Amino acid sequence: MVLVDGTGHALGTAPKLSVHGRETPLHLAFSSYVFDRAGRVLLTRRATHKLTWPGVWTNSCCGHPMLGEPLDRAVLRRLSYELGLPAKRADLVLPRFSYRAVMGNGIVEHELCPVYRVTVDLAEAPNPDEVDDTRWMPWSDFAKGVLSGLLEISPWCREQVPLLTALGPDPLRWPTAPDDELPPAARVRLD
Repeated sequence: MVLVDGTGHALGTAPKLSVHGRETPLHLAFSSYVFDRAGRVLLTRRATHKLTWPGVWTNSCCGHPMLGEPLDRAVLRRLSYELGLPAKRADLVLPRFSYRAVMGNGIVEHELCPVYRVTVDLAEAPNPDEVDDTRWMPWSDFAKGVLSGLLEISPWCREQVPLLTALGPDPLRWPTAPDDELPPAARVRLD
């Protein structure tokens, strides 16, 4: 995993298992929200054997880029692996989202976590190593449920939803951000 400082510059790397604990350093990650053409969002329930937030409902897919991997490609790689979704494009919508959350057992997530929107036309095929369940929900219903506190959701998703709703009511029309707004450690270019 790519470790970063508070300004988003790379500090080095560390194995994933050594990073997630009670003293989790800030590291590079991503979140993605998958939508169908009707504007429904795909929610996932994290596998119950996961180290962080097992069995918790969350946005479509989260993960970490490999060293030197552009974030949009990491999103597409993980969507294919976790949900069996072959997507062609991931659109950057929140380039500098960051959060820190602590589980009841003291394990910490601390991520610089740009957020992407992906639109698909196919049904998901969840990988049970990653996902226990999926649910499609109209974005407006989901956003209202999160904002009102009626929906139990992961802490990062709870922080992202107000920022995403500020982009507009139709997720298929959210403005995209250019890659140069990403944190420096995430500005990987492949020629």
